[in-house]
Amino acid sequence: MSIDQGKYICAYTDFGFKRLFGSELNKDILISFLNSFLNLKDKIVDLSYLSLEQLGDLVTDRDAIFDVYCKTSDDAYIIVEMQNAAQNYFKDRSIFYSSFAIRNLAPKGVWDYQLKAVYTIAILNFVLEKDSESYRHEVVLYDKVTKCQFYDKLAYYYFELPKFTKTEDELETIQDKWMYAIKNLSALNDKPVALKEQVFTRLFRIAEIAKFSEKEKFAYQGSLKKMWDNSAVLEKSYTDGRNDGKAEGKVEGKAEGKAEGKAEGKAEGKAEERLSIAKNLKEIGISPKDIFKSTGLKEGEY
Repeated sequence: MSIDQGKYICAYTDFGFKRLFGSELNKDILISFLNSFLNLKDKIVDLSYLSLEQLGDLVTDRDAIFDVYCKTSDDAYIIVEMQNAAQNYFKDRSIFYSSFAIRNLAPKGVWDYQLKAVYTIAILNFVLEKDSESYRHEVVLYDKVTKCQFYDKLAYYYFELPKFTKTEDELETIQDKWMYAIKNLSALNDKPVALKEQVFTRLFRIAEIAKFSEKEKFAYQGSLKKMWDNSAVLEKSYTDGRNDGKAEGKVEGKAEGKAEGKAEGKAEGKAEERLSIAKNLKEIGISPKDIFKSTGLKEGEY
């Protein structure tokens, strides 16, 4: 298996995200990332990585996968997840996953129910809130009567990559820079001038594919291909469903007219499907050569 790649890895592949944020050697990168995304009074100064086994057998049984699970020096527990595809009941799943960490806080024996803080960060490569223009959502327990926060040790942070459209010249905050880096990493040839902080110099050095071992390159290609295949399958399912809906919704008329309309609808649908897939593949850093192999479209046609 060989996939033409750019200079840097795609940060929202499973391999890419864990390489950048899931290693003890890259703890400083994770701390910078968390401090920019979490709205905490006190900044995180240190943390330790935790394994999923610490959450008990239920995690494995349910196949609950977090990209990063860690504990800060202030005893706050943080779940970080990179989610590429939209899912039914994603919000429910997010709450369910956090319950593992909450349940695990209960010690054996007598306990007074005092909990440590649990925070969830989800970086989403899809739109979660279609009625909102904001790419950032901070969800807490809120008292609708007093209009005050009811509990400050449980929070969910969702960041929608498709809604983040700032260019390099428009980057202002460190959070802006992290969003830009995560979204555009695989499409860049060099570290942008705007990302002048030392942490981004480290990030781009770690993300450089040429420095990977052969084993790491193979693992990354597998992760990239999996994301690519999933994207193509989702696009096809969406297009098929849309075409079926168009066909069923056409006004009944003469048999000849209906047949002609269906044929035109199929042809149009296939063209739209190929175009949509090509655009998605381009966004995640797939080379024009591999896009042509997959869709038959040349660069400039998408």
